[in-house]
Amino acid sequence: MTSPRRALITGITGQDGSYLAEFLLDQGYEVVGLVRRSSTLNFERIAHIQSRLTLVPGDLLDQSSLNTAVAEHRPTEVYNLAAQSFVVTSFGQPVLTGEVTALGAVRMLEAIRQVDPDIRFYQASSSEMFGKVVEVPQTESTPFYPRSPYGVAKLYAHWITVNYRESYDLFAASGILFNHGSPRRGLEFVERKVSHGVARIKAGLATELRLGNLDARRDWGAAPDYVEAMWRMLQRDEPGDFVVASGETHSIRELCEVAFGHVGLDWEPYVVQDPQFYRPAEVDLLIGDASRAAAVLRWKPRTGFEELVRSMVDADLAALGVDR
Repeated sequence: MTSPRRALITGITGQDGSYLAEFLLDQGYEVVGLVRRSSTLNFERIAHIQSRLTLVPGDLLDQSSLNTAVAEHRPTEVYNLAAQSFVVTSFGQPVLTGEVTALGAVRMLEAIRQVDPDIRFYQASSSEMFGKVVEVPQTESTPFYPRSPYGVAKLYAHWITVNYRESYDLFAASGILFNHGSPRRGLEFVERKVSHGVARIKAGLATELRLGNLDARRDWGAAPDYVEAMWRMLQRDEPGDFVVASGETHSIRELCEVAFGHVGLDWEPYVVQDPQFYRPAEVDLLIGDASRAAAVLRWKPRTGFEELVRSMVDADLAALGVDR
């Protein structure tokens, strides 16, 4: 009898980590989650599956804790989803962002190399690496031009994953994921900020929603769809890097139109453009070409933009006990 597959997920308490854990449990995996010792740790996203998970202490800033977690639990797959993941915060905390988001990846790769080089590794790369885009749409071969400390840190993590794959023959893959949301998205991200703001306005708890650049355009998908692509990358015979995207682009203005329209409101009287929410270096247009993922991984997104936005608004309304 073969032993069950075991996956170790960093960032398991985040949006992607929680959906990936659900998906892997459904696939019959044993799932181990690496969690930092923190007074503010929030298990809300995994509370419904926590009894089926093994949670172990570890920190991407601490090499020995990663070595210990890998050695004691011997995963067959490692998904590195943890990061300082807020673009705006990265401008205020560039060193911490580099330590966690960039060097955290190489620490985990080192743990795998030292303990068991047969472990398959997934790195959560980001469309923010494209930044000031040099071609539209962006593919796996598009040159990178990050425009934030977060994007730069993700680019280091991406290239060190390639380097370990080529230098040590590790099965190390990167998913270059474009924006993806869900009702579990953090309030720091614009799509959740909008859905939550709409719900509060509908409930009479707020009268305005302050946002930055309404003309910025993003390629949005649904997190539950995108975590399946991560898993598919580690089931191949050979490791590689893949763009994961919807192939559509929508502005923040469109996001507001759909979200407010879903509750029967016109967005313009409520949305205030506030210069404090502009980035020091803006990323104006991101749109991914996921044709390689479609051809090689047999993956494609199932959830459309408007369906995603409406589901997020509905979840925020429900959390406030408000009918649409």
